[in-house]
Amino acid sequence: MTHSELATAPGHPFYKHLNELLDQETFDEFSEKECAPFYADKNGRPSLTPGTYFRSLLIGYFEGIDSERGIVWRVADSLGLRQFLQIGLDETPRIIRAFPERDG
Repeated sequence: MTHSELATAPGHPFYKHLNELLDQETFDEFSEKECAPFYADKNGRPSLTPGTYFRSLLIGYFEGIDSERGIVWRVADSLGLRQFLQIGLDETPRIIRAFPERDG
């Protein structure tokens, strides 16, 4: 049995409604446009889309999680939050650190 054959959860009502509001206001397109000047053309690793990144931070705010690792752990453990971020069961939740720690 593959993950696509598993039953799907209805999702968390709050995050489902929030996603509908964000989609209605074209949040993803807005955040991509506003963040575009800060992207490097050829440097670094592939990033999350701004919409996914900001939705992840909203999860941290609403769930009272104050670390990016905590947000990733919470999303990995919740089907409703995976739906909110549009992350499949076969994908690993991740957050690109806004302020990476320096080595050395």
